[in-house]
Amino acid sequence: MTAEPRSAATQPAPVVTDLVTRARNGDKQAWDALVEQYISLIWSICRRHRLSDADAEDVGQSVWLLLVEQLDRIRDPAALPGWLATVTRHECLRIVRAARGPLAAGYGLDAEILPDEQARTAEQGLLTAERHAALREAFLDLPPCGQRLMALLVEDPPVSYAEISARLGIPIGSIGPTRSRWLDKLRRHPAIAALVDAGRWPETETRTSSGS
Repeated sequence: MTAEPRSAATQPAPVVTDLVTRARNGDKQAWDALVEQYISLIWSICRRHRLSDADAEDVGQSVWLLLVEQLDRIRDPAALPGWLATVTRHECLRIVRAARGPLAAGYGLDAEILPDEQARTAEQGLLTAERHAALREAFLDLPPCGQRLMALLVEDPPVSYAEISARLGIPIGSIGPTRSRWLDKLRRHPAIAALVDAGRWPETETRTSSGS
């Protein structure tokens, strides 16, 4: 990563799935294709953190090493970009904090425990990315009316029920019950249910996030 690479076009999910599967089986060409596909993502995050070329190179090496260690745990290859972004940001912050000298101590960057922290962060990043990918898949399977309502309900800043009623042409009193029905449909979607069954999306968290 000594020179900023050109941006790679986003590959369709089936292509990424194939590359991840082959890379798990030791296919070097598939691994090289993954690196080529996502190196620009890593580089752009390094640039946003204003890292030098040398530090960006170190971050890239750390991220790819962590991916090697975590590759077998990726259940949904669509989650890979999110995982890479999360881990890259963590590695960039590690570099930035270390450069602050004594101030870094306040961030718990003990050299002896850093590898374990990196591993935990990588696994958490993967889990978060998997959840986002599952939620996105479930959301896209909702009918258009459900997508529109749920999208308005999570806008920031929040949209009032009166405005939602005006935009969608539905009674204010029906928004809450309709929201609950779509949330229940999301929770029951196979992509989310699979993570719940695997203990990678606790049911208590699902209930909390749904507001039920």
